[in-house]
Amino acid sequence: MAGEIQRIGVLTSGGDAPGMNAAVRAVVRKGIFHGLTIFGIHRGYEGLIHGELQEMSIGSVADIVLRGGTVLKTARSEEMKTPAGQKKAFEQLQKRQIDALVVIGGDGSFRGAQTLAAQGVRIIGIPGTIDNDIAGTDLTIGFDTAVNTVVDAVSKIRDTASSHDRTFIVEVMGRNCGNIALQAGLACGAESILVPEIPYDLDEISNKLKRGHQRGKNHSIILVSEGVGSAFKVGEELRARSGFETRITVLGHLQRGGNPSALDAVIAAAMGGKAVQSLLDQETNRMTAYINQTVISRPLDDAYGTRRPLNRELYDLANELSI
Repeated sequence: MAGEIQRIGVLTSGGDAPGMNAAVRAVVRKGIFHGLTIFGIHRGYEGLIHGELQEMSIGSVADIVLRGGTVLKTARSEEMKTPAGQKKAFEQLQKRQIDALVVIGGDGSFRGAQTLAAQGVRIIGIPGTIDNDIAGTDLTIGFDTAVNTVVDAVSKIRDTASSHDRTFIVEVMGRNCGNIALQAGLACGAESILVPEIPYDLDEISNKLKRGHQRGKNHSIILVSEGVGSAFKVGEELRARSGFETRITVLGHLQRGGNPSALDAVIAAAMGGKAVQSLLDQETNRMTAYINQTVISRPLDDAYGTRRPLNRELYDLANELSI
């Protein structure tokens, strides 16, 4: 697939994230602006394998910039993990003479992209996941929106926690990354934040609840990142240690939905535009990255490097402010 780029495919893969549509829109419209033909691939790699490709026009992406989810749909594809599935995906691209592929998703999506790059497909990855767990970029598309969604939910939960003098344990997403819990917890003033990167002591958390109660505090919010374990188990342990009533809320997929924040929409648009520009510049096997408030292109392998550690300074500050 050497030579000048003429036809680009774009897909969203893995978990959906607010801002994916803004990135798709940017890929389509910047591509068309430069005279390229853009194909939308439905249902991620699963759709690619089964030929679910459709040429996109300017109107195809009208009014989607602030829409949540992904208009291209997404799906997990076990077949794409096999050599036979990868061969089918490659053949579908060849059949439509598609020169390059823009993949919007997380690390699993990028691994699928690299199998196509090994077959000669020009690849650009755009990091889209609410977990913000991709190395090589400060932010991934969807993270800021997910944090704001958690803060809004906790604000509502705090109202009922205060009304009933209860401790609420709120479980948030993030896989094995505690960034959502940390930033949302600090933003909403959670009394304790449990993240998988840092050991926690339930006895100390229980003692903190008791100290708060002694000075007249009648409710508490504890955020638990899903990588830590079950919020229900944490709630049972704290009730046994402190004697206080606990209630559990698992926010779950609520965090993936909704309109993207302005920050996510801007980052997504910039990344989509950068992806097309990188292909026009004859780059391949690259990813877009948000570094120091600027979108750049860097090697796709950087996505599998050492992930930026959890911000311990913010974590310690959250604990100091919740005495």
